[in-house]
Amino acid sequence: MSQEIHGTCSYETAEPEATRRAADEAESSRASRGWWDRNADEYQMDHGGFLGDDRFVWGPEGLDEAEAALLGPVEALKGLDVLEIGAGAAQCSRWLAGQGARPVALDLSHRQLQHALRIGEGIPLVEADAGRLPFRDASFDLACSAYGAVPFVADPVQVFREVHRVLRPGARWVFSVTHPIRWAFPDEPGPEGLSVAASYFDRVPYVEQDEQGNAVYVEHHRTLGDRVRDVVAGGFRLLDLVEPEWPEWNDQEWGGWSPLRGNLIPGTAIFVCERD
Repeated sequence: MSQEIHGTCSYETAEPEATRRAADEAESSRASRGWWDRNADEYQMDHGGFLGDDRFVWGPEGLDEAEAALLGPVEALKGLDVLEIGAGAAQCSRWLAGQGARPVALDLSHRQLQHALRIGEGIPLVEADAGRLPFRDASFDLACSAYGAVPFVADPVQVFREVHRVLRPGARWVFSVTHPIRWAFPDEPGPEGLSVAASYFDRVPYVEQDEQGNAVYVEHHRTLGDRVRDVVAGGFRLLDLVEPEWPEWNDQEWGGWSPLRGNLIPGTAIFVCERD
């Protein structure tokens, strides 16, 4: 899972300015690559314990694929060619390999993939943009992404069409993102994060920019309906939409995620899709 939360960037230079403005595909991609390369060390230090080295977690709630089986029955993963998009340090891919699958971990960030090598070798790693997958048609039996790539791209349909292209007929594509309803609330874990402060329908991207106006972090908002339409436009059927509830055992805060908010409003949306 390689998602981070609005407004949490750390820099040696001046703090970036947070704003809402347009950001196209090229600017979004540059910002994401740079942000993750700069912040991968801190991210893995802060969240590596929760994510584990070989655990498949769908979001800050802690929903584990070993229990959720959103990719299909665990025993059916053996021998499957699996593409993980936005893999970060490849924790999910490592879990998949442990079930006998043949995963490939793809990420835009070179530094994130260096952390994958630090944890352990043996997982094929690919540094590439999710909108331009460097694989042949029908190369994979399954694709997944835990908070990777999708929230950060200006054109999610292009990503979905690329995923569709590299999957074999009938394959699943399962991805998790911040639940769209969260965009109407401040990104705070405490009581201040429980009052609506913005329009859910405002789709202008969240951008952090430097003193020259260059984007250093970009995240794109889509409503729940937008996400469903994007899935269909990408050539998939939506099988399920999972909104994990906050479990009693999880007492940690992760950016704007917390037990307080998690018990009242959804924080993660997981889309379970099938290639037509």
